[in-house]
Amino acid sequence: MLVAAAILTVVSAAVHFYFFFLESLRWTTAETMGVYGITSEQDAETTQPLAYTQGFYNLFLGVGAVLGVLLIGVGNPVAGLTLMSFSTACMALASVVLLAGRWPLGRIALIRGVPALLALLLTLFGA
Repeated sequence: MLVAAAILTVVSAAVHFYFFFLESLRWTTAETMGVYGITSEQDAETTQPLAYTQGFYNLFLGVGAVLGVLLIGVGNPVAGLTLMSFSTACMALASVVLLAGRWPLGRIALIRGVPALLALLLTLFGA
């Protein structure tokens, strides 16, 4: 179970790295605007500072998740499982907030949240 939890944690981290890329580096591109339902360049420019910051939150959560997996790999399971649990719990809960606050972004919330939730459950109940 721990191996599956670690794999799902890495998948969750990769998803969050991708959203970092979209939100912090490509927010004003047509493709990213389409993903988030932004219809005008002016709206994208106005919201860019918020998206930039949010992207870095995603990056930091992903780094924390990967660090947790690495800590387990080098023989520190308590710190690793703690960091994996915290990171994936934050990812899953942030997805719930996204889903509750902006229903049209439900697909994004599921992409971000489902792997994190599964990783969290496996970490908590399978380890």
